[in-house]
Amino acid sequence: MKIKSQKDFWSGLLFIGAGTAFAWGATHYRFGSSAQPGPAYFPFGLGLLLALLGGIVLFKALTLEVEGGDRFGRWALRPWLVTVAAVAGFGWLLPRLGLIIAMPMLVAASALAGDEFRWQEALINAAVLTLACWAIFALGLKLALPLWPPGWGG
Repeated sequence: MKIKSQKDFWSGLLFIGAGTAFAWGATHYRFGSSAQPGPAYFPFGLGLLLALLGGIVLFKALTLEVEGGDRFGRWALRPWLVTVAAVAGFGWLLPRLGLIIAMPMLVAASALAGDEFRWQEALINAAVLTLACWAIFALGLKLALPLWPPGWGG
């Protein structure tokens, strides 16, 4: 069988692998029921959906002809490394600095991964996303997230 789109082929395999891994990892938790879902309910369903989407993309890569074969290009290593470092930094900073400080740092650092970085856009995105995360997780879901560094109160 001939691969007709390398990009879709590798994307489909990645989606299938990640979806299967998440679904399998969720089986180690309690599922619960539809009325009272457990911690495995959501990641298992999303994992299956991601694997299904990967199967569709993979099928497309093997069946639909694309002009030029849609070759897989250069690896964009810098954006990947910057994004992974920003997310890891957020995980490390959150308990130390709180959501209100760590979230804008995550957004600004992640924005540096792009080719068209602008401080004004990064600051606006940081403000909107920080406010949205605070409203959703602290107010709406009542999660015990540290909002400020320890000792600052709030």
